[in-house]
Amino acid sequence: MTDPDDSALRSVTLPAAWDDEAAQALAQITLNGGPVRLAAEAARWVDTIDACPPLPGTPANTPSPGRSLSYLLLMQQMAPNTALWQCQPDQTPGFTIRLSSFVQETGFAAEHFVACLRLACDALRRLHAVTRIERTGELPLFDLPAQPEDEAAGLILLSDLDACLAALGLDYDSDDARNAACAMAALATTVARAGTKLSPPSIPESPLPGLRTIASSVCATEEGRHFCPIETGFSSPAPTEGLLGVETCGLAPAFSPLREDGHLRASTLARLACRGLTPESALALALAGETPLPPVRPQAQAAMHAAVKNVVDFLPAVPEPDLADLQAKLARGVRRPLPMRQTGFTQRAAVGGHSLFMRTSEFEDGTLGEISLTPPRESPMARGLMDCLGHAVSIGLQYGAPLEAFVERFAYTRFGPAGTVEGDPSTAYATSMLDYAFRTLSEAYLGEHMPDAPRVEPSSEDPAPMLPFGRGSGESPEWKDRGRRLKLVS
Repeated sequence: MTDPDDSALRSVTLPAAWDDEAAQALAQITLNGGPVRLAAEAARWVDTIDACPPLPGTPANTPSPGRSLSYLLLMQQMAPNTALWQCQPDQTPGFTIRLSSFVQETGFAAEHFVACLRLACDALRRLHAVTRIERTGELPLFDLPAQPEDEAAGLILLSDLDACLAALGLDYDSDDARNAACAMAALATTVARAGTKLSPPSIPESPLPGLRTIASSVCATEEGRHFCPIETGFSSPAPTEGLLGVETCGLAPAFSPLREDGHLRASTLARLACRGLTPESALALALAGETPLPPVRPQAQAAMHAAVKNVVDFLPAVPEPDLADLQAKLARGVRRPLPMRQTGFTQRAAVGGHSLFMRTSEFEDGTLGEISLTPPRESPMARGLMDCLGHAVSIGLQYGAPLEAFVERFAYTRFGPAGTVEGDPSTAYATSMLDYAFRTLSEAYLGEHMPDAPRVEPSSEDPAPMLPFGRGSGESPEWKDRGRRLKLVS
């Protein structure tokens, strides 16, 4: 493989089923700069966990968790975080679990999910018992102020939620999807808190049957134990996501149906299959102007965040509304088609005596989707530039760019031709053709009337710049020589 930021080649050995993103993540996690082998790098943290003694009360014949953790990593179901991978005792260790890997033909494999969670909790608690003093920075010369069972032993993070919901036949922005996500997160927290002083969260009703029964059996099995709690949540962007091959990090939705290479995502194929559609039939619907899959609202992630926030210990920050809206609308490969029969208006006006034709086309909901700006009597270069600008703005609008951004950029721009506007009673003066066009669009599609800019009369132009002449009798020879080299032009 080749690091794009480094000209040096670096070989990475990993399973053939893993992709290039996993190789990049493995090279990023690994500290040494030489060749990287997954087996050798994983053996470090596996051996560290296996060297930890079992917890009190563990049956004598219980195998060490290292071998099982290795299998889960090879299947890309669970992977350690960077602190655990690099064996950093002063950092909080943890595991990230890919939810989509637990979906089978019969539905969500809750028993297998719980078994992986309990394995991760056991490994983190063993490690915590050995490295607790190094993590807290406390010296063993004094009594520790807190009991071990009061401290969190590590983290368990959930990821790839959207692909999991898609495999279950659920749309991300739906009540059933939010209930299912809340139930899975509550089950993870129940396993992490079993045998501790913390009470488990309640598991809501969801399309996933049997989760309440499984949670009750977990609590009954661990009753009477004195474990350290494990914190739960949803992951943030990290190299571990690349190792697991997740589609979307944590609880974030997939705004685009396409991957970076232009192919359909696995979640997109799953949602199409649930609707009885093939990629070919979905393409036919898209060409006919119909939407095969409902688009994800920018507010969908915030709604999912609010649904699961009470059943986990922490969550990544919710994106700002403007950033979420921009990410949703400018998703790669998602272009909103105009209807075959379009509505809009055509405006003929003159700015400073120069004619301008403006035509608009609208989407089904009445929002602006296309504009055309034609100055018929201008030079070929001016007509070509205005035509190209109209095409560029139209493409941006069809990909979801907000009209407000174009209005803010082009309204009140000053260049010729400019002057009195004829043919439009709502505007009397414009500083340029673009100023008139985009202020007209603001009034028509944003409902905001923008007043005319102050007129610039010839007598009110800026005075001529001050030149360094006549600086008095005390001026230096340097200024005299500089003045001789200046020339006034009209």
